[in-house]
Amino acid sequence: MQTIATDEEVQEALAEGLYCIGCGAKMQIDNKEEAGFLPLSALKKQLMAEELLCRRCFRLRHYNEIQPVELTDDDFANLLHQVSKTKSLIVYVLDLFDFSGSTIPGLPRFVGQENPILVLANKVDLLPKSLKEHKLKNWVQGQLKEQGINPVGIELVSAAHPKNLDQILDKIDTLRDGRDVYVVGTTNVGKSTLINQIIKSKTGVQELITTSRFPGTTLDQIAIPLDDGQSLIDTPGIIKKDQYAHWVTDKDLKYVLPKAEIKARTYQLNPDQTLFFGALARFDLVIGPADGAKAAVTAYFENNLMIHRTKRQGADDFYAKHKGQLLTPAPADENVDFAKFEFKINEKMDLVYAGLGFITLPAGIHVQAYAPKGVGVFLRKAMI
Repeated sequence: MQTIATDEEVQEALAEGLYCIGCGAKMQIDNKEEAGFLPLSALKKQLMAEELLCRRCFRLRHYNEIQPVELTDDDFANLLHQVSKTKSLIVYVLDLFDFSGSTIPGLPRFVGQENPILVLANKVDLLPKSLKEHKLKNWVQGQLKEQGINPVGIELVSAAHPKNLDQILDKIDTLRDGRDVYVVGTTNVGKSTLINQIIKSKTGVQELITTSRFPGTTLDQIAIPLDDGQSLIDTPGIIKKDQYAHWVTDKDLKYVLPKAEIKARTYQLNPDQTLFFGALARFDLVIGPADGAKAAVTAYFENNLMIHRTKRQGADDFYAKHKGQLLTPAPADENVDFAKFEFKINEKMDLVYAGLGFITLPAGIHVQAYAPKGVGVFLRKAMI
């Protein structure tokens, strides 16, 4: 029985087009720095198997090792823009923990103004269980309205721990009305994890699509056939450089991307007190409530991220002395400059550090926030 393909069989298959089942990249044997690379010897063995994995996906799946590839942000955007030429149902996956950081500006322009959009607000399991579902859905709807998006539905979901998957699948099947389904979102929102759960529920196959914490795992469109001849298609995640995941080392992603329910941490702050979030971010209370009371601020960050309170006076020296030690983790670039943001809070708001977490603030205070230049820091209507 033949178990290894010949050189001729490999070349013929490559000419016809082979695609990695893990990330969707077109397979090739010539350039190890580009997407879809697999050495000829390995491809000759894999060609006779049911699954084809490029070297990047193989190492990611089996060794949790990431390899960079030469794809630009424009490459990802152009791939997603192809969806606008289709008549499809768009499943827009958002990260509830990093909602603002996971939105795609101008989404209808990418996916087509006429294509209906179903929103799956993922990672609901990370938020406090006391948060009411109807309140959260209303909050999501309000945020989407500000972006000019009127979805045909909003569903709360946990791709990691799905409980309502059958309900969501029924809704998708009804809304698509015989059309293809494109699943879109930014990196790290859990698109591929969600699709893997769908595949598992339908076929029993586990981990068909490569998933990881690393941004940009899916490199091209991956189509999963549906019963009526149409397809469910996973698209590349749009990379947003203002998220913290792009500013830390791979080993420190565990402090940025939570895996379990976030435990709220509330601090009663006096004016001129500072909070450091590892060495990644800083928050200053400049002026407290007018009545002289302490300001109660509540932080929602990965549970293992150290939050350290100190005096605002001398905070710069404190940071310089303890960065990477008491204050850890630190940005991957030791020399990165921090930008300062200043806000006067007139109503209860969330101060968001894109991709890291948020602080719920009371009305009537004046605050400052610091983050590496390029990271998004902004206010939004309070979620909780």
